[in-house]
Amino acid sequence: MTTSRAELVRKAGDPQRATFLELFFDLVFVLALTQLSRGLAEDLGWSGAFRTLVLLGAMWWVWSSTAWLTDRVDPQRPVIQALVIATMVGSLVMAAAVPEAFGDTGLIFAGAYVAIQLARGLVLVAVLRGHELQRTGVRGLFWYGLSALPWIAGALVHGTARGALWALAVVLDHTAGRIGFPTPGAGRTPSQDLVISGEHLAERYRQFFIIALGELILVTGLALSSSGFAPDGVAAFAVSIATTVLLWRIYIYRAGQVLAEAIAVSADPVRLARSASYAHLVMVAGVVAAAVGDELVIAHPLGHTPPAWIAVILGGPALYLAGRAHFEHAVFGRVSRSRPIGVLALAALTPAMLPLPPVVVAAAAALVLTGIAISDAARARRRPPEPPSPPG
Repeated sequence: MTTSRAELVRKAGDPQRATFLELFFDLVFVLALTQLSRGLAEDLGWSGAFRTLVLLGAMWWVWSSTAWLTDRVDPQRPVIQALVIATMVGSLVMAAAVPEAFGDTGLIFAGAYVAIQLARGLVLVAVLRGHELQRTGVRGLFWYGLSALPWIAGALVHGTARGALWALAVVLDHTAGRIGFPTPGAGRTPSQDLVISGEHLAERYRQFFIIALGELILVTGLALSSSGFAPDGVAAFAVSIATTVLLWRIYIYRAGQVLAEAIAVSADPVRLARSASYAHLVMVAGVVAAAVGDELVIAHPLGHTPPAWIAVILGGPALYLAGRAHFEHAVFGRVSRSRPIGVLALAALTPAMLPLPPVVVAAAAALVLTGIAISDAARARRRPPEPPSPPG
């Protein structure tokens, strides 16, 4: 029995590529991100942005904690496969409940989240009994039991109170993860129990970012279909697709390519992996906002551009660039000037965009991203590939 439990745990020499099961698990998050972007489109204000951020924080934490789990335990084992599939089903329920999460389906969303996290802890405690990693499940049960209180309490109230309690729950869960889930009697999770393979985590982050771009493509395609292929809608579609390609190009050059190597050479791989995780969360939030902007631009390419529309058309790429700058710093210990310059350029363009039609605003954002991509390409031609040098 002890041997079988030990076999559940990944070892440093084991294959570390992501499995087909993990890719299957990711499919749920296409729906989740689409639901989030639609919800934001229907409530383009501060309250809508806040609610979207809270729900995204919860969905991201389910995905991220699963990615870290399958980095530590072997997803080829039947019990772990069953756990990942159960998490996928729970995530699907959460995604389905997103549109009315701050309304009638609040208890379903919160209940599914709490069930995912507590069930995972119970399974790990049971299957790893006698193994040192059993403490990981104990720590999870303790902290997710604490956060279950504001999750469920929030689901039982309405309006601002629900938002405040759920925001508290999200902050509690993310903070617990950052500080290692310190638990009375079980201590803090040791660093060596967190990251086994930088290759696996880097691949998982890349895959999730591709999922986010997939949601952007889905929203763009559906908007084009609804537009009836009118010439102005087609022009807006072309701008939106160009923006999607540029987001991908800027991501992959060059931090997105060498994250695994950066984790391998880092003096503190756990801190680097966590930093990369939150950089991806910010980038994905930017992509969700950009998806809202693309949908609006394709549906209404001409006419007046309301300030809230400009906020997502320009703010989505700006948020993405902020996350991308943080990601670059985590990998290389520095930030290319083009990233903050791009953010400032998008901010500076905002007042001038007010009298212009949405398609022109979108084209302006695409031009800023094009400048950054050209800068990256020019730097690549002038210099040899830069090795990762994460800050110590």
